[in-house]
Amino acid sequence: MYMADTYSGQSYEKYFHDSQTEELIEPSSSNISTSSIHPDSASSYQLIGSSGASLVASSDFVTDLIMENPSVVSIEVDGVMRSKLEALERALLDDSDIEVEEEYANFQSMEIDPNIIDWADPDPIQNMLLRDSPKEYSSSDSNISSISREIPKISRTPKQLLYECATAISEGNEEGASLMINVLRQMVTIQGEPSQRIAAYMVEGLAARLAESGKSIYRALKCKEPPSLDRLAAMQILFEVCPCFKFGFIAANNAISEAVKDEMMIHIIDFDINQGSQYMNLIQTLASRSIKPSHVRLTGIDDSESVQRSLGGLKIIGQRLEQLAQTVGLSFEFRAVASRTSIVTSSMLNCRHGEALVVNFAFQLHHMPDESVSTVNERDQLLRLVKGLNPKLVTVVEQDVNTNTTPFLQRFVEAYNYYSAVFESLDVTLPRESQDRMNVERQCLARDIVNTVACEGEDRIERYEVAGKWRARMTMAGFISSPMSTNASDEIRKLVKAYCDRYKIKEEKGALHFGWEDKNLIVASAWR
Repeated sequence: MYMADTYSGQSYEKYFHDSQTEELIEPSSSNISTSSIHPDSASSYQLIGSSGASLVASSDFVTDLIMENPSVVSIEVDGVMRSKLEALERALLDDSDIEVEEEYANFQSMEIDPNIIDWADPDPIQNMLLRDSPKEYSSSDSNISSISREIPKISRTPKQLLYECATAISEGNEEGASLMINVLRQMVTIQGEPSQRIAAYMVEGLAARLAESGKSIYRALKCKEPPSLDRLAAMQILFEVCPCFKFGFIAANNAISEAVKDEMMIHIIDFDINQGSQYMNLIQTLASRSIKPSHVRLTGIDDSESVQRSLGGLKIIGQRLEQLAQTVGLSFEFRAVASRTSIVTSSMLNCRHGEALVVNFAFQLHHMPDESVSTVNERDQLLRLVKGLNPKLVTVVEQDVNTNTTPFLQRFVEAYNYYSAVFESLDVTLPRESQDRMNVERQCLARDIVNTVACEGEDRIERYEVAGKWRARMTMAGFISSPMSTNASDEIRKLVKAYCDRYKIKEEKGALHFGWEDKNLIVASAWR
């Protein structure tokens, strides 16, 4: 289903099916009451609790469950959930990384949400579970009860159920996790609210982890498929429509422009040229100087096994940049180096005497395995190679989240919180029915989510780190921070404010952090 070139509602029907959603209401102290809710309601999965009150599901939802699975019968009251969640919280908080500890100090927002349910109630209700086939569990009611006892207690929102499912997987309870995945697939949709869409892709990440299929899914999704002259690739659309990604590029470009403002011969090396969208603006900026550079060279590293090279995408990117440079009257040269980044040598980069050299790492370094994957430590090895080139400036733009060294369960929570903010921010820039939005989420964001959640070891490519760890790596490699200029920062602040007041920007230790509300998403920094 992931390999479809265009969105098809039928191909996702099995996994992302729109269904009646449920709402828990406040019953009277002595009676259980029920209420149905319209499926389009914005509060589809909200749970409303009161201290000491029992919580029940809507009649429509329970009826649907019983009609589809006549043998599913029990709602079991168990006070163990609260102590279990508290134990898990204590375990997760035991992290040696100071910056990660700070994130998990508020972990209760994922695990215990006071706006969703009153967890002080000692009698939370166990959720009923859908099963794939009644035949599989038709032997006896005692077997059903036995399975039910092995499944972790689950709450009724997709967010809570996702966490319970991830917990089950981390504890080796694959049978319970599979049952919860079946329930989740009936609750979420890729066309709904941001909370439903993020849940839809997170559950597929969990399913892929169980099936050990994360690697093949990651390769199949076409986030970086080559563009045509009249069509942008999904990743380029993402960089254009999600302001935080775009702000990261703008910050890097401003730092580069400032560093080479008096230079006439400029050479920029990009270790992941991607769609080349960052350089559309940079070319125009350099051409607008009162005295234009006499020559600008751009060297783009492109993996020899990527779709860019095999299908001619890199050539198209080069043509597009050269045509723009010609239009604005800038002497420009594009050169591609077809090689895996890990085996690039200085001789392959064709650096020339008299050129001002700039190296750009935009959303690339996190793809390099570090010491936690291999003793070779390709991440630091690449930084040492660049240090040896003696560049005038190095720019780094990365996602500001830790999915590199954290254990699975913590990583799952980090990814959920991070991508929830990304999905919410996309709703501001693209309408709910937008095909571009669905393509971006389905191809790019889903790809990263599945890899982060489902894969381990060398198969896990998306290994993000927080700003503090990038700062430590750059410092150990011999670089010194080069803070963004005041003019550049002020210009970006104006752009951020023009988008939406929910986008945030802050400067910290020389780096610019871009976020959605209180969640940092992207960090851009410059080094010399």
